[in-house]
Amino acid sequence: MQRLGAKLVKQIPADASWPYQFHVVPQKEINAFALPGGPIFINIGTITAAANEAQLAGVMAHEMSHIYMQHTAKSVGRQNLQGILGAVGGVLGGILGGTAGTIARVGVAGTGVFMLKYSRADEAQADAVGAVIMYKAGYNPIELANFFETLNKQGGSPPQFLSDHPNPGNRTEAIQKEIQNWPSKQYLSDSHAFERAKKEATDIRAYTAQEISDGAKQGLWARENLKNGAVPPNAQQSIQEAANAGAITNVSFDQVKPSDQFAELRQMGVSISYPSNWATASGQNQITIAPKAAATPNAIAYGVIISSTQDPNATSLDQAAQDLIQSLQQSNPGLRQNGDLRHETAGGRDARSADLSGDSPLLQDGKPLPEHDWLVVTQGPSGSFVYLIFIAPEKDFAALRPTYQKMLDRLRLE
Repeated sequence: MQRLGAKLVKQIPADASWPYQFHVVPQKEINAFALPGGPIFINIGTITAAANEAQLAGVMAHEMSHIYMQHTAKSVGRQNLQGILGAVGGVLGGILGGTAGTIARVGVAGTGVFMLKYSRADEAQADAVGAVIMYKAGYNPIELANFFETLNKQGGSPPQFLSDHPNPGNRTEAIQKEIQNWPSKQYLSDSHAFERAKKEATDIRAYTAQEISDGAKQGLWARENLKNGAVPPNAQQSIQEAANAGAITNVSFDQVKPSDQFAELRQMGVSISYPSNWATASGQNQITIAPKAAATPNAIAYGVIISSTQDPNATSLDQAAQDLIQSLQQSNPGLRQNGDLRHETAGGRDARSADLSGDSPLLQDGKPLPEHDWLVVTQGPSGSFVYLIFIAPEKDFAALRPTYQKMLDRLRLE
């Protein structure tokens, strides 16, 4: 991607160019965006969606043109622009550090104040200038239009790329008219470098926009950046604040110690007993039971999460449990399974369980404690699977295990 970007930059006269930078974001959705002054971000999903090297070059040339024509800079007032540029240092610092935690900063940038939607006139101009860059670099400019047309034909909701880049009209016709009198040339075909890059992009662990958003709310990506030393000095404070947003501090075991008295909860087809000094909360298809001192809107350090899932591909509890573990690992980087699945009983029902480990939202000396998660999966109504995740820092899990076992034994599904 860096070599391809450098090839395109060479087509712009140095005295009229910008300090372009090209960065790949490990996000599944098809999108690319540019910031004032030169930074350009291309999602993994865009690389895998490109049918050939010319289409990928076209996307990059199109974004370069937005910067070249100063579309983003002209869209905001000077004061806002200075704020945006000041924040770019934090974004790029994480990227240059080379960690997955960068995606939170970039993900927010791509969907928030940094992502300025273009007008149709901006898009037409970026197509025209991008076509010139492509042609001079040896690529067929019509492939730029072909990429957009392919996205337009996709069913379901359109990719974010089309939402941020409104169709200026018939792109193919406009570009054909633009290049009709240009001297003909032998355009470049796909290179081995493109094939390798596309294969690598396919193999890279990428995240959905929802996963990025959830991780950002929980402070997950910020903590990853801090842990891996990928935070520049001028962004230390803001990244630390983001890390703490999903963190829990100054909680002792005495504050969360479960009562011997149990209360009864009946909700969402679930009946379960729980310590009377713990609180309950429910959201979309999920019940949370946890001590108030150990819970935030985005995370819990002690307690249990109860939810259900559909898995039409699972023909057994073992497969359903393994599929669920894989899904949890995809949305929680660093989550590990310890040992094999075990046969379990949940309220008299056949179940499967597994021990998982990861990072707790509970911090000690600014660092997350090791967490022990006990996952139990059983068959639910109408072909669904109900699962419970019993959570505690590793150091306290053994003390809570009898309470968790009692809750599991008293589970009833209606």
